[in-house]
Amino acid sequence: MEASFDYIEMKVPAKPEYVGVIRLTLSGIASRMGFSYEVIEDIKIATSEAVTNAVQHAYNREENGEVVVGFALYENRLEVMVADSGKSFDIKETRAETGPYSNGEQVEFLREGGLGLYLIESLMDEVNVKLHKGVSVFMTKFLEREQVEMDAEKIST
Repeated sequence: MEASFDYIEMKVPAKPEYVGVIRLTLSGIASRMGFSYEVIEDIKIATSEAVTNAVQHAYNREENGEVVVGFALYENRLEVMVADSGKSFDIKETRAETGPYSNGEQVEFLREGGLGLYLIESLMDEVNVKLHKGVSVFMTKFLEREQVEMDAEKIST
């Protein structure tokens, strides 16, 4: 049974000037959850990378596209979803449909600065990509204190 969580969703125009708004919101959420400054910066970079790629690659110049960013706040982790389909989504349904990235898939949408997916995967604990009616990037970062406590319990038993 999945633990309860709070869910926050933002829908912004697919324009570069809104990346900062998402970063500020994310910073506030992660800080409230107890993430360290360094970890918050990592989460912000990974999320900015996914949002920037959606802004640059998901829509042609004539389209008024949107980027949806969802934040699921659990006791031990933060899950961030970035979707460029512009539609609201059910996080449980999207999570069930999201699978791991396979090397055979094209990742031009994640090549900002030549780092893209590699950068996101190096900064986050878990990353899944869904390619269907747009792109959804699902990123998870665990609270370090939870991992330390779980490791300490294993050692003491």
